[in-house]
Amino acid sequence: MSAAALQEVQSIQVNPLSAHIGAEIHGVDLTQKLDARQIADIRAALLKWRVVFFREQFLSHEQHVAFSAQFGELTVGHPVFGHVDGHPQIYSISKFRKATRFEGQPLLRPWTGWHTDVTAAVNPPFASILRGVTIPPYGGDTQWTNLVIAYEKLSEPLRRFVDGLRGVHRFAPPQGAKGTEAFASAVEQHTLVSEHPLVRVHPETGERALYVSPGFLKQIAGVTPRESQVLLELLWEHVTRPEFTVRFKWEAGSVAFWDNRTTAHLAPTDIFDLDFDRQLYRTTLVGDVPVGPDGRASVALQGSPVGAAAAIALN
Repeated sequence: MSAAALQEVQSIQVNPLSAHIGAEIHGVDLTQKLDARQIADIRAALLKWRVVFFREQFLSHEQHVAFSAQFGELTVGHPVFGHVDGHPQIYSISKFRKATRFEGQPLLRPWTGWHTDVTAAVNPPFASILRGVTIPPYGGDTQWTNLVIAYEKLSEPLRRFVDGLRGVHRFAPPQGAKGTEAFASAVEQHTLVSEHPLVRVHPETGERALYVSPGFLKQIAGVTPRESQVLLELLWEHVTRPEFTVRFKWEAGSVAFWDNRTTAHLAPTDIFDLDFDRQLYRTTLVGDVPVGPDGRASVALQGSPVGAAAAIALN
């Protein structure tokens, strides 16, 4: 079947945004219950393009939760930093949400701020769904990178090398900054530390992704500190190469839905040089435990798996 014919039989319209990652989806109303075909087509687009975007979807908190639940079980808004009052599945992405977490000037490097959501957990979320509510007229773009193409673009000897490595992920202040008492208290009460493979095998597609979240991965297990530092900086620089990325300009009613198993993303910092407010809301879906090419699963060094918000509410 030709690409044109395939497009005709899809229940949605998928418009790619870059060579390796990102597509806009049109022809669907996220405020309504989706049919099985729409769900399957959106999921297929997500697996292919890693992050998909929707425009003019003005969802309430309840509709945001209902849309998300069609693709998996929802986690609590954030396992460490809480949730929106009255909506345990929703996390507020406000402009100044980190203002009380850190003190001091962090060391800024090309990969600073890039991260995959909650990889300190032994089962990081499978996906994140973020909706824009209050959006500045300019500035505030978010970027995503494709960790599968990043792995594939490594040299073959380096792929073989990193296939067998594992790393420790935790919540910690950015290098150069200091955590506030509030940050330290939240992390202590909900401690999450996990060892993940540096290369993760996707449970649905079998693809290998370079699973090296700069914001959470603190050291490579079993090597010296200097070896760890040099190798991680090489990999972090590599995964944030511009040709692996897509940049999304938000509008009110925009929704971004990304596969957390194959992407890292970068929240904007230019908004702090602007007087405009910015408010988004996020849900996350319960994930599986990563597995490396050698078949070894991730292990929790501290903390428990992140469960469904509904199950937590019953306890």
